[in-house]
Amino acid sequence: MEHDVAQVSAVLSVSKTEASILLRNYNWSVGKVNDAWFTDESAVREKVGLFVKPLISSDIVSNKRKIIICGICFESHTSDRIIYADCGHLYCEICWSIYISTSINNDGAGCLMLRCPEPSCHAAIGQDMIDSLTSEEDRKKYSDFLLRSYVEDNRTTKWCPGPACEYAIEFSGADGIFDVTCHCFTSFCWNCKEECHRPMDCDTVKRWILKNSSESENVNYILAYCKPCPNCKRPIEKNHGCMHMTCRVCRYEFCWLCLGPWKGHMNCNRYMERTDTDDKRKKLAKESLEKYTHYFERWDANRKSKVKALADHQRVKDEEFKKLSVSQDIPEAHFEFISKAWLQVVECRRALEWSYSYGYYLPDSEPAKKQFFEYLQGEAESTLEKLHNCVESELKEFLDVDGLSKKFSEFRTKLVGLTTVTGNYFEKLVRALENGLSDVNSHGTKGLEDEAEDSWHCDRCTYANPSSIRSCKMCVPSDIDNVSGNE
Repeated sequence: MEHDVAQVSAVLSVSKTEASILLRNYNWSVGKVNDAWFTDESAVREKVGLFVKPLISSDIVSNKRKIIICGICFESHTSDRIIYADCGHLYCEICWSIYISTSINNDGAGCLMLRCPEPSCHAAIGQDMIDSLTSEEDRKKYSDFLLRSYVEDNRTTKWCPGPACEYAIEFSGADGIFDVTCHCFTSFCWNCKEECHRPMDCDTVKRWILKNSSESENVNYILAYCKPCPNCKRPIEKNHGCMHMTCRVCRYEFCWLCLGPWKGHMNCNRYMERTDTDDKRKKLAKESLEKYTHYFERWDANRKSKVKALADHQRVKDEEFKKLSVSQDIPEAHFEFISKAWLQVVECRRALEWSYSYGYYLPDSEPAKKQFFEYLQGEAESTLEKLHNCVESELKEFLDVDGLSKKFSEFRTKLVGLTTVTGNYFEKLVRALENGLSDVNSHGTKGLEDEAEDSWHCDRCTYANPSSIRSCKMCVPSDIDNVSGNE
C-alpha cells in the first residue's frame, strides 16, 4: 500500500496524502489513477475533493493574534487555534478533533471518505489532518480502516477466510488456477472464497452446498412417505396400522388411502385410474434420495478425513518429529518428506471430496463418461488409501525404536514414491474432470470411423488414446504396486 502511494505521489507530483486520497477513490488502482489524471486533472481533483488553491484565502490566519470565530461552535479563537483543509473553511482544532473522531468511531470505513464539515463543501480530509488532530487510538483505527480498504477494494488482494487469520493474499491468477493456500494452511478458491474445490466450478459448488443445507432431500422423503392433511395441508407420516388418521395440528380426521373425510366414510376399494401414480412418485423420490445419499456420504467422509489429516499433520510436526528425531538420531529437518506426504493426503482428500459432488451432477444419459469417471476416481482413491495408511500407521513403529533402522530408509523410499504416484493419479483425475471428460467416446465403443485414424478408445475405460501407442495411457500398470510393496 505504501509502495503504491509513493509511486502515485512521484508520478503525479502530488503529496502522499493526496496520492492516498486519489487511490482510495479509484479502488487502489494505480493504472486507473494515472489514466484519469492525465486525461483530465481538473475533473479528477473536483471528483475527489482536492483543490490547487484554497477556496477561502489563508491570509486571514497568518496573523497569530487575529481573533477568528469557529464555524461550528461559534466561539472566538486566536488564529493559531484555527485549522482548515484545502478548501480553507475555518474551524477550531477542538471541533475538528471531535468531528473526525466521531466519524472514525461511528462511520466505520466511511471515515476514509471524510469531507469538510461545511455542508456545501466536498473538500477531502487527508491523513495528515487525521494524524495531527486525533488520539493514538483513533489513529490506529483509521490506519486499520485504510489497510482494510486497500485489501477489500483491490481486485488483486483478499483476506484469508481462515478463522482468526489476519493474513491478506495477493493473487495474479496467471495460470488459470484459482486455488490459494495461506500461510495458516487455509486453502480456498479465489473466485468464490469457498474451500478449494477443483475440479468443480464455483456455480456447481454453490448448488451443492445449497442442496446440503436446504434440507431438499427431506422434501423427497416427505413426498415418498408422507401425505398432506386434506384440511391444513401439513405433511403427515403414517405410524399406526389402521387407515383412520387424525392430524395432530388441526385434528382433522380422514382416510389415509383416499384422503376423504372419515366421518361417513364407507370404503375406498374401487380402483380409479390415475396418470401420475403414487408408486411411481415414491419410486422416483426414493431413487433420487438414494443417489444423493450415496454421493453425500462419500463427500462428507472425505471432507472429515481431510480435516483430520490436516490436524494430524500439525500434531506429527509438533510432537512426533521430536520423538522420531531421538529414536532415529536424525535431525527434524530431514523429515520434510513426511510433511509433504501429509499435505498430499490433505490435497487429495479435498479433490476426492469434490469429485463425488461432480459425480452426483454427471448426467445418467452419458454412461461412457460415467464409466470413465468412476474408473479414474477408483484408481485415485485406491492409491490415496495406501498413502494415507502408510503415513498414518506405518510411521508409528519407528517412534520408539532406538538407533537408525534400515526399515526406516525403506519406509522413506516407499513413502516418497507413494506421495509422487498418488499426486500423479489425482492430477490426472482433476484434469480429466476439468476438461469435462472430453477424451471419452460418448458411445462407449472403440471409436467412430471418422476418429479411427487419429485415436482409439480403450474397451476397459473408454479413454481416447493416440493411434501411435498400443497400451491405454489410463489403464497401463503403474509403479504403485512396486512402491507399495506386497500389500
